[in-house]
Amino acid sequence: MEKPMLVAGNWKMNGLKAALVEVEAIARAADSAPSRVEVAIAPPFTLLALARGAAAGTRLQLGGQDCHANPSGAHTGCIAAPMLADLGCDFVIVGHSERRTDNGETDAVVKLKATAAIVAGLRAIICVGETEAERDAARHLDVVAAQIDGSLPDADPASVVIAYEPVWAIGTGRTPLAGDVDEMHNAIRARLVARYGEDGRRILILYGGSVKPSNAAELFAVPEVGGALVGGASLKAADFLPIIAAA
Repeated sequence: MEKPMLVAGNWKMNGLKAALVEVEAIARAADSAPSRVEVAIAPPFTLLALARGAAAGTRLQLGGQDCHANPSGAHTGCIAAPMLADLGCDFVIVGHSERRTDNGETDAVVKLKATAAIVAGLRAIICVGETEAERDAARHLDVVAAQIDGSLPDADPASVVIAYEPVWAIGTGRTPLAGDVDEMHNAIRARLVARYGEDGRRILILYGGSVKPSNAAELFAVPEVGGALVGGASLKAADFLPIIAAA
């Protein structure tokens, strides 16, 4: 039986209204994909409402790139998970390495955000990954295990997705060898089973980090890779659609 897959695009701080034509094209591809393949994008907050309209009636899922741990309050410039749910979003990305680095987010903060997302009815895509220095020091497995232990919510694992993104591969064009990805994803799976029991076997583990049409099929062939969190290659349908097709 073919495995379920989730191909999610993280647009980061990119995208103006002109990019809605890309959303429409990706939405058509989502409808053409097999039922076992989910397709999702996380555009900037400014485009979410418009993207919801552009994707109306299709299988394309939409989500936020971050959320606050609190459901509301005096937090200028932040977005709460219930706001995303109210807008019709399906998921939210939490703990991306750029937020961990740029905004000083700890595992504890990521856990609170993931919990808030799930309470609001969203799926939480929780990002983990090591730096180049940590991999070179052969600490990558320990680093990611600690991030998982500290970031996983005490909530329904059916609403949890893990995205493994080696920090040194994000946007650099560098990608780990398939054997390296296999090693890490197997280690993550073991950690999930230890935490959630048999339910941990059903959690999707995405790979992220310079995923592109030329390497998607090889990455998706790794047994424990359940999809991808795609950065730059998700901004244009011409680049993103071959990745969806590879799934």
